[in-house]
Amino acid sequence: MANNSSAPKDTVQVVAVGDVMMGTIYPNGEYLPPNNDCSRSFSMVKPYFANADILFGNLEGALTDLKAAAKRCNNPEFCYTFGMPTAYVQCLVDAGFNVMSLANNHMGDFGEHGRKSTVQTLHHAGIHYAGLLTCPTAVFVKDGIKYGFCAFAPNTGTVDVKNIPAAQEIVRRLKDIDSCHIVVVSFHAGAEGSDRQHVTRQTETYIGENRGNVYEFAHKMIDAGADILLGHGPHVTRAVEIYKNRFIAYSMGNFSTYRRVNVQGVNGLAPIFRIYTTRNGCFLKAHITPTWQPVDDRTPRFDPSGRVISVIQNLTRTDFPEQKIQITDDGWITIPDGYCHGFEKIEPLRPIEIQRLMPLQ
Repeated sequence: MANNSSAPKDTVQVVAVGDVMMGTIYPNGEYLPPNNDCSRSFSMVKPYFANADILFGNLEGALTDLKAAAKRCNNPEFCYTFGMPTAYVQCLVDAGFNVMSLANNHMGDFGEHGRKSTVQTLHHAGIHYAGLLTCPTAVFVKDGIKYGFCAFAPNTGTVDVKNIPAAQEIVRRLKDIDSCHIVVVSFHAGAEGSDRQHVTRQTETYIGENRGNVYEFAHKMIDAGADILLGHGPHVTRAVEIYKNRFIAYSMGNFSTYRRVNVQGVNGLAPIFRIYTTRNGCFLKAHITPTWQPVDDRTPRFDPSGRVISVIQNLTRTDFPEQKIQITDDGWITIPDGYCHGFEKIEPLRPIEIQRLMPLQ
C-alpha cells in the first residue's frame, strides 16, 4: 500500500469486521474451501468495503503451509487449530484489507514458525499488522493521515490486554512520540459464546482463563489517546459505545469463518462497521451493514432482515443506558451531543441521509 504526504482529508472512513478464518490446513484438506479456493470468502461483501481508508479484520489463525508445526492435540478432530495457506493472503489483498490484528488465541496454533510465516506473508503482501510481542505496533501514512495501530489479547506471544498500564504506554507512544493523527486499537478479549453478549464492566473468564475487563480496557486506552477501539473474541456481536467522542465496538463476531467455528443463531450474525471520524479521530457517525453466514455455505453475505442491527440496538440500549447513542433501523449510529474539538473548520453535520444498502444479487 503506497504511503504519501498529500494534504490530509477532512473525513476518514475506517471499515472494520471481526474474525477472519478462511479455512485451515489442519488436520487435513477437508477444512479448506472447495478446490482450495478462498475467493468466495469475501466475494459477496466486497462492495461494502469500497472507499475505506482502513479495512480492518482480525486474522483468526496463522498463514502457514507447514502442517507439521501444528500444536499437539490428544484428538485432532476436537482440537481447534487454525492455519490458512500462505497463498490465501491474496484473498485478503483482493478484498482490500490493509490492517490485520494478530493478537488472538489462534495465532500461536503453529508455534513460532506460524507466527513468523504470518508476519512475513502479510509484510510481502503490503498489509499492516500488529499484536505480537515481536511486532506490537504499526505506523503508516495514507492520504496525508498518519495512523498508529496496536493490538492486544490475553494469549501467549501477544501483547497483554490485561496489563493496562503497559497498553496505555504503547498508545501514548503512538499518539505523542510517533505523532499519529489517528490511533486504532484492536482487542481480542471477553468470554465466548452466545450467552456472553453483554459487556459486564467486570473481568471476564472463559474455561478458567482471565479474558480481561473490556470496558475498563477500552476506556483506559481512550484516556491514553486512542481514537477507535475494535473488539473481537467472544464469537458474537456486542454493544457499541461512544466515550469522549471516540468509537468503541466491543465485539464484531464471526465475519468470515469457514468451518470449525459455530455460526448457528447469533454466532452467524456480524456487522460491517463503517466508522466516520475527523482527521484527528473524533467520531462523526458510523454505519452497520448487516451480514450473516449460512451454516451450510459459510460465505458471508448481506442480511436483508438486518438482524445484527437489532442485536446491536438492544445490547447498546441495555448495556449503556446512560448514553444517548442513536442507532436507526437502517444501521446509522450517531450521538446527539457529540462535538469534535480541535478539528479545523468544523461545520455542523447535515442531517444524515438514510439510504439502506440494497442486498447484493
